[in-house]
Amino acid sequence: QVQLVESGGGLVQAGDSLRLSCAASGLTFSRNAMGWFRQAPGKEREFVAVIGWTGGSTNYADSVKGRFTISRDNAKNTVYLQMNSLKPEDTAVYYCAAGPIVSSNSATYWGQGTQVTVSS
Repeated sequence: QVQLVESGGGLVQAGDSLRLSCAASGLTFSRNAMGWFRQAPGKEREFVAVIGWTGGSTNYADSVKGRFTISRDNAKNTVYLQMNSLKPEDTAVYYCAAGPIVSSNSATYWGQGTQVTVSS
């Protein structure tokens, strides 16, 4: 059974930083792409970032490019999302995703999400 467990969310002020973590189990982590998505209240889920199997390739949504960094540690079966210069519009539930392919609108496995709230 695949499990993706996010952690690290919280309430911060604009300009602060947070690092989200997602611990994966039940899958061959090093053979899966990993991604982060988010969903704000009243909005559809949107793509944030994706990282390839080895961490050698990454892709970001334009809205977070230059502020967020996705990384992975295959020895720890964990993917991270370092979020800097946070803005109120980054407020959302952040979801970890995994799969042989993670695209901007699909993944095979999903976590339960962690809340990030950025106050102005």
